[in-house]
Amino acid sequence: MIEDILTEAKQACRSFQLVDTQTKIQALDAIEQALRNEKQRILLANQKDLDAARKNGMRPAMLDRLMLNEERIDQMADGVAMVAQLDDPIGQEIRTIHRPNGLDIHQVRIPIGTVGVVYEARPNVTVDIAAICLKTNNVCILKGGKEAFYSNQVLSKVMQEAVQDILPVNPIYSIEKMDHAVVTELICDRNHVDVVIPRGGKGLISHVVENAKVPVIETGAGLCHLYVDKDANLDMAVEIAVNAKTQRPSVCNAIETILVHKDIAEAFLTQLKPRFKAVKIYGDERSLMVLDGQLATKENYGTEYDDMICNVKVVADIDEAIEHIYTYSTKHSECIVTENKENASYFMDALDSACVYQNASTRFTDGGQFGFGAEVGISTQKLHARGPIGLQEMTSTKYKIFGNGQIRK
Repeated sequence: MIEDILTEAKQACRSFQLVDTQTKIQALDAIEQALRNEKQRILLANQKDLDAARKNGMRPAMLDRLMLNEERIDQMADGVAMVAQLDDPIGQEIRTIHRPNGLDIHQVRIPIGTVGVVYEARPNVTVDIAAICLKTNNVCILKGGKEAFYSNQVLSKVMQEAVQDILPVNPIYSIEKMDHAVVTELICDRNHVDVVIPRGGKGLISHVVENAKVPVIETGAGLCHLYVDKDANLDMAVEIAVNAKTQRPSVCNAIETILVHKDIAEAFLTQLKPRFKAVKIYGDERSLMVLDGQLATKENYGTEYDDMICNVKVVADIDEAIEHIYTYSTKHSECIVTENKENASYFMDALDSACVYQNASTRFTDGGQFGFGAEVGISTQKLHARGPIGLQEMTSTKYKIFGNGQIRK
């Protein structure tokens, strides 16, 4: 069904891997300017998606993911500009080995090749992925969700038009068919696709991981936790909790559960209560003595809400908090608020989530906030890439071996 697209993308890799840094910067600069110049075209397309989503009853938090405005388009353009100015990883030498027989072995970074990305209703992902893939000489094959169909279509065209006179081949391919069979074809075509990255909810990620024949970089659902330690600065803890839950609840690095030490639970929850008026609470019996809400179940603790909903649980100590996180976390982002350095170190060393914070909101788990300009996703696996997937994570390596006639005996 999409074999022609995949074949063309694979062929484009051969030419695109040879494009130099300055040409890539020129192409990214052109994309940045095109995004700013074509705002109205992009917004008209996004409005079509929003109208359809509202008609189909999409909940407000997911509408927020889908919605573009001039500020968000400028943020996408800013991300492209930042990627353009970052050091080019392609060709970077990782290590050099000088062998006794005179062989010089150099390990260098190279593109992965064709990168298929399957994602849901966030049109900014289209631009983030394209920018990172372009800077790393990868050809991207984008398969967005039906909810953002018109937005993704226009964003892809705007970028393709911007670079068509700069690059020798098209490095940005967009699959616009909505048939589910297309996803299966993409993630199983080992002849033309070098790696596939799913970005979205648990259902999408599970489908790709369980059915792909192409290697997968697994991004994770964001069931993130905040633990308020007995030695926490309570004013700080409240501000972090409010930011991590409410600043943008629809994103994967927003917290879903607050764990609070029993010794300071009443004081902390009393301070938090007026700031969480708009948040629906599922809590244990002790937290509901202060907060208004419903009794939490195991299902609540295992749910990524992506909404103004939060679980709250009072724990006996830091070990109970860690045990709860191991039981329910998707190993994305966790935070401890404490002034106790020993407790902070223990918490951060004991957990194996991709990002672990002390005294800072989990909302910083983001490529732009880490200085990567943008990201392809947040990886929660342990092989190759972990955390925000930026330029270095979108490279592989090869060895260049230089000799002067050596033969093996």
